[in-house]
Amino acid sequence: MAKKQDAELLFVPLGGTEEIGMNFNLYGYGAPDDHDWIVIDLGITFGDDSTPSIDVIMPDPGFIEERQDRLAGIILTHGHEDHLGAVPYLWDRLRCPVYATPFTAALLRSKLEMDDLARDIEIIEVPLTGKFDVGPFSIELITLTHSMPEPNAVVVRSPLGTIFHTGDWKFDPDPVVGEASDLAALKALGEEGVLAAIGDSTNVFVSGSSGSEAGILENLSEMIGKCEGRVAVACFASNVARLKTIYEAATANGRAVSLVGRSLWRINAAARQVGYLDELPAFLEAEDAEDIPKDQILYICTGSQGEPRAALSRIAANDHRNVNLGEGDTVIFSSRVIPGNELSIGRLQNKLVQNGVKVVVDEDGNVHVSGHPAEDELVEMYQYVRPHIVVPVHGEPRHLKRHAEIAKNCQIPETILVNNGSVVKLAPGQAGVVDEVHASRFALDGPRIVPLDSQVIKDRTRILYNGAAVLTLVLDASGNIVGEPQLTTHGLIDEQEAPYMLEKIFEDVEDALIDMSDADIMDDAKVNEAARIAVRRSFRDSHRKRPLTTVHVVRVQDEG
Repeated sequence: MAKKQDAELLFVPLGGTEEIGMNFNLYGYGAPDDHDWIVIDLGITFGDDSTPSIDVIMPDPGFIEERQDRLAGIILTHGHEDHLGAVPYLWDRLRCPVYATPFTAALLRSKLEMDDLARDIEIIEVPLTGKFDVGPFSIELITLTHSMPEPNAVVVRSPLGTIFHTGDWKFDPDPVVGEASDLAALKALGEEGVLAAIGDSTNVFVSGSSGSEAGILENLSEMIGKCEGRVAVACFASNVARLKTIYEAATANGRAVSLVGRSLWRINAAARQVGYLDELPAFLEAEDAEDIPKDQILYICTGSQGEPRAALSRIAANDHRNVNLGEGDTVIFSSRVIPGNELSIGRLQNKLVQNGVKVVVDEDGNVHVSGHPAEDELVEMYQYVRPHIVVPVHGEPRHLKRHAEIAKNCQIPETILVNNGSVVKLAPGQAGVVDEVHASRFALDGPRIVPLDSQVIKDRTRILYNGAAVLTLVLDASGNIVGEPQLTTHGLIDEQEAPYMLEKIFEDVEDALIDMSDADIMDDAKVNEAARIAVRRSFRDSHRKRPLTTVHVVRVQDEG
């Protein structure tokens, strides 16, 4: 790799910084305003109560879309949705090869087939520990461990230095499925020299280590052995090792195992396609498990976060075609609570309890371990890799700050705190944030991709919290109101209060028009605005609401 004259090495996060999820990281090399680029991960996050009817949110790729002709490729660290979930939605704007290891590639192909994109996107399958070139960069994958198979750190070598991008990781000596972390490769990298580490901050407030997947088996087996009725275990669908652990715990207690939920079956298929879970017999379909005695069946279900359309939510609502849980049955939540999901999980667990189901969570029996590094693991990683610079990512601001403090305590010379949109010059010279670029969000709205801050989303949110009102005014040629205005409202006025509320609103509108000049009353736009403000003010005074208000002005001419 020849060094370009006046070249610089840049890092630009467009997602996954100041937040956990929606990872989208860019690396650029070249002269100022003449860079070649790669992307590491292209993920999504999920909507919440602040984004009504929006389930999927993704980063705005505008910055790199404008430079698409200089984008050499997308490298995926692993198969979680917050790392690859945006590929089906945004690839058409980027149109470059996608690099992934076998399991991640299988998952991606499965997603693309659902969207009829499988033949359009070039997926270059690379082996574990693979080395390959993408644009001006030499890439090496280093095997780590996480809560799904084939998590990779990405080593990005350039003429100006080597970057170590961790992806999601932990140190698990016995991951159950897949290989343990390649400590020898990490140590060798540290000896070679690392300019910058860009790393996972999710669990920086957790002391010690995250724990091993292998340690869960005994606890789960003991817990299932105490259950008398049907047992359901809710877990993250992508955790292939957890599927194996649950299967072994179930069979140790004489229970057959059924998968319930489409994403579980999709993950199962991808895992078996590349050789994982081959030692296990096929899982049962839910319909094939209906006749098995209740003390001899265990269901693995999607929906550990209370997702309304997931299998466990439908079971709790007594709306699942094949699975019923009630008095004497048990549901084990083998998962952590993702921040923001507390209410949805609480509602789900309450429904289960109301149905007579016993609910067991991790605090009751240590039935889950995280896939992210706790403090001791971060320290161990920095002892191996010894970077000159640490840039914390994959965390909220408080996580990033704490990660930087841990790095400083590890004698890392430089730490840089960044936002989505920060342009970080890593080399040459003093590293730091040198610019800010546009970094916003897109939303999947039905089949459309729209800016999350678009007027249509803002209006929908306003309607959710404030209701809507539509007023029709008929004016004569002189600007006088003809007949009674017509007002339609949604989410504002109930039947009992309608008569006096409408009267009050019409009075407010009439007063607003009376105060207008002769010239303004003949201007439809000014009449519209005056009436709209009057309606909103009336609801503000009476209901403390500011509804989305639309006014239609109709002009009629005098007869004759």
